[in-house]
Amino acid sequence: MAAVESATGSKPLLPSSDPFYRPPRDLATESPGAILRSRQVELALFGLVPQRVSAWQLLYRSCDLHGTPEAAVTTVLLPLGADPREMRPLLAFQTAMDAVAETCSPSYALRRGADAFGSVTQFEWLLLANALRRGWAISIADHEGPHGHFGAPREPGYRTLDGVRAALRFAPLGLAPDTPVAVWGYSGGGMASSWTVEMAPDYAPEIDIVGAVLGAPVGDPGQVFVRLNGSRFAGLPTIVVAALRGLYPVLGAVIDELDADGRRMVARAARATPTLAVLALAGRRFDDHLPRPLAEVLATPELRRVFDELRLGNSAPTCPVLVVQPVHDQVIDVECVDGQVARYRGGGAAVTYVRDRLSEHFSLLPLATPLSLNWLADRLAGAPVRDAGTRTVWSVAASTSGLRGLWTMAETALLVALGRPLRQESAPTARIPRVRAA
Repeated sequence: MAAVESATGSKPLLPSSDPFYRPPRDLATESPGAILRSRQVELALFGLVPQRVSAWQLLYRSCDLHGTPEAAVTTVLLPLGADPREMRPLLAFQTAMDAVAETCSPSYALRRGADAFGSVTQFEWLLLANALRRGWAISIADHEGPHGHFGAPREPGYRTLDGVRAALRFAPLGLAPDTPVAVWGYSGGGMASSWTVEMAPDYAPEIDIVGAVLGAPVGDPGQVFVRLNGSRFAGLPTIVVAALRGLYPVLGAVIDELDADGRRMVARAARATPTLAVLALAGRRFDDHLPRPLAEVLATPELRRVFDELRLGNSAPTCPVLVVQPVHDQVIDVECVDGQVARYRGGGAAVTYVRDRLSEHFSLLPLATPLSLNWLADRLAGAPVRDAGTRTVWSVAASTSGLRGLWTMAETALLVALGRPLRQESAPTARIPRVRAA
């Protein structure tokens, strides 16, 4: 591993211009998760308010969709002043990058001085900071890779799991090979987290993943594409087309069929953060730029095979899973997630599924954060799952623990906004002795 470099106190370079991201020539000789380079970094809320937390970035060996070796980056964190000799769990958090644009990569968007207006990752930091106050270590991989492959199958799992491998090996974190690992993500991050737990049993069986929370995890990207086309969120499926055109030649051929305005629409989506893409491309329809009906294009066997490959749930996780989903989600239809849960259960997975009547897509993430962290804390402690099944509630926040958790979140948000220290305020997690399944 290269010596630790420092990257604090200056405006960060974009990943494509930053030598830190460049893989060594002998990359293929390294094992998955091997640390190639590391450096300390300074984080900031929206790139502006310095965060008082211990943070590093790790460049490590991973692979792309086809198994070709590539270098990937994860940002790893400890609470400020945390004792690396103290046992603590690791949280693998997958952000809703939802973009091709490199400014949305967590390793850039979370840095002090980052210019990433409209990045969802910058908003998610307000919630993720709550895990640091619990004393947990955190790994935030750039799960879309160097080319922003939003929506790609399998790749998020490779990069996230290899990022966990790297974090477990990184001495300053003080973790061990048998450190319990939790997985969490929402929306695009929930989709990436789904790939992580689906692939873990075969790709990284040595990692002790004890539980995962999948928030609004998309389920069936093909159905979501059809639903959002022409809607006020049409920018999101346009980003997916822009992201995957290089992986799937059939999508490139569809883009070639578009008229000039349609091709400009896809190019604009490739440059934009998700927030800006949604605002700029609201109401846009692929049908208006194709020489034939979109339904006819989507019905071709080649595109149907692509969407089949993107669908989640064809492999079942072996860890317990909590899925949270708004019943009236304006972005991801609840039926898409119902299907993912059904496929998981059909494969033998233990799934707790909570459907929320009052929340919509954007409000459920903060409202479900106390439930998500408490549920993961129970899994990290080794407590058995007692609530497997499906229940539909008025609100995930409508409980004493939920309201208490929202109050704690407000305190954390104030600390983050003021740049106050994010310290460990409780024991990381008291572990109940567990016997891992063979």
